[in-house]
Amino acid sequence: MSIHAIVLAAGQGTRMKSKIPKVLHKVSGKSMLDHVLDNGKRSQVTKSTVVIGRGGDLVKESLTSDVITVVQEEQLGTGHAVMAALGEIEEEGVTLVLYGDAPLIRGETLDKLMAYHNREGYVATVLTANLEEPFGYGRIIRDELGLLDRIVEERDATDLERAIQEINSGIYCFQSKALKESLPKLSNDNAQGEYYLTDILGILKREGQKVGAYITDDYEDIMAVNSRIQLAEVQKIMNRRILHKHMDNGVTIVDPDRTYIEEEVIIGMDTVIEPGATLKGRTVIGEDVIIKGSSLIEDSEISDGVTVEQSSVKRSTVDTGTNIGPYAYLRPGNTIGKNVKIGDFVEIKNSVIGDYSKVSHLAYVGDADIGKHVNIGCGVVFVNYDGKKKHRTTVGDHAFVGSNSNLVAPVVVEERGYIACGSNITQTVPEGALAIERGKQVNIEGWVDRKFKNLKEDDQ
Repeated sequence: MSIHAIVLAAGQGTRMKSKIPKVLHKVSGKSMLDHVLDNGKRSQVTKSTVVIGRGGDLVKESLTSDVITVVQEEQLGTGHAVMAALGEIEEEGVTLVLYGDAPLIRGETLDKLMAYHNREGYVATVLTANLEEPFGYGRIIRDELGLLDRIVEERDATDLERAIQEINSGIYCFQSKALKESLPKLSNDNAQGEYYLTDILGILKREGQKVGAYITDDYEDIMAVNSRIQLAEVQKIMNRRILHKHMDNGVTIVDPDRTYIEEEVIIGMDTVIEPGATLKGRTVIGEDVIIKGSSLIEDSEISDGVTVEQSSVKRSTVDTGTNIGPYAYLRPGNTIGKNVKIGDFVEIKNSVIGDYSKVSHLAYVGDADIGKHVNIGCGVVFVNYDGKKKHRTTVGDHAFVGSNSNLVAPVVVEERGYIACGSNITQTVPEGALAIERGKQVNIEGWVDRKFKNLKEDDQ
């Protein structure tokens, strides 16, 4: 069956007070619009059409090539927005009407809406919810049999109707043919001069067609964003849903209120996420991993049994059993081997570090290929930039680089090469050799007494 999603995304979003179109503001690492489109795909949507407004070029540029865009030149109501997509509506199947600023709608909720719509034989079904405080929403009016009678906007409702708690979400499921035939019949003969999608239901009922209302059991699904405050509220809900999914899959999250995980992150069971952690992008984390406080991991792959302690890892891979941190910074492009130690205040960039090697503290490793069982001492700097180009350094297996040494690239340290501390290495260190490059120590006896001999007592 053809399932067509029309996503309304032409709103100006003036309350957001932003240069960015409202639907492109992000929730859990993705734009609100992308969340809606992705959840539609989870509901087997076969075609997506996004209705954009004038100046919607940024929205169009953000979309994948399989998403159709149509322009609503004027903002004349929800019915008018769907009219802009009239040419894309097919004769067969169903059409969903969704909103680009309502990212919490879940695929399973859309599945339930469509299943109810098909089971009951409706030509149009509106998604509704019961709210304790329904202020601002249109109310669902049901007849004596409990069937949908009409939808009344709050400004047009009586006091008795305003007391109704079942509200219109604005999300609909239509038989595509019925929607296509009804849209041209909409009128804007009202105080606002707008075309309301709710009027489609009245048109269909007058023609003897069956229309219905499906109540979702999770009112959060229909929450829309019109301000930064609401954006933060939706973000909190989205994050909670993501964390609950991981906990249900065997991940320990010590303090969910202080943990942020984006939607596409994958985590293996028996991993422990401690308070303050942030996991972003397409990160994949294995089993039995420990992520300790205030760590940031972004677009990286962390294998089983790794510990990351208060460190940042970006676009890197870390193999099993390795320890990172505390206070390490893995910049993009690193491949870290098994059982490696990356210690405190170590920065690594675009480098390969072999199994069982150690960079224990206070070092910079940039553009390097380091073998297995290598020890990089405290204060070592891989000098990779000559002012114009970056150059690589190669360090062979079982090499030792003494503390406070500089390796000036391009340079090679062959297997079992040793570098004495405080050396500036600019030439190849042969296999099994010891390289020393530093000035001879000179002690000048009596220098201090002579230096301060003529100083007055109050100057000392």
